[in-house]
Amino acid sequence: MLIQDKKNDFEKTIARLQEDLNSVRTNRAAPSLIENIKAEVYGAKMPLSQLASITCPEPKQLVVEPWDKNILKDVEKAIETMSLGLSVKNEGNLLRLMVSPMTEETRKLIIKNLHEKIETGRMALRGLRDKIKEEIIKQERNKEISEDEKYNLIKELDEMTKEYTEKISEMGKKKEEEIMI
Repeated sequence: MLIQDKKNDFEKTIARLQEDLNSVRTNRAAPSLIENIKAEVYGAKMPLSQLASITCPEPKQLVVEPWDKNILKDVEKAIETMSLGLSVKNEGNLLRLMVSPMTEETRKLIIKNLHEKIETGRMALRGLRDKIKEEIIKQERNKEISEDEKYNLIKELDEMTKEYTEKISEMGKKKEEEIMI
């Protein structure tokens, strides 16, 4: 077993976390803030990114223009139920969302939520590391690898885990800075 072969699993964990972090509100409008919100349309829940074009004409404004004008109310309802601190204005064929300035209390809540997401990402990495480590130990028990190889693989695994844990910390710091701006 090569630890580098498992790198893809680590990358997937980072990508999932990045997707989660993109939905965390900052002081600027960004389509990623709402694109994964699911609206109840056509008898199913679908993300806004599959239902409408989402643009950012100004730093504090988003425009959501559903491709099917009949679902505008459903999209509006989905956005309003998410409580993102956005004021929604229905203009008939599109929605104009204004990002209101964050209060100190709102920032603290968002940062608390951010820290929870970061910790969830770290826990996912640790779980992945534990799973791979058990595979290594099992291979050694089955005499597929030597004891020395086992220790070398575990050392390499721990180094990779540390590297990705640091990436997660950096992602968290960067997002926290965006929130505090």
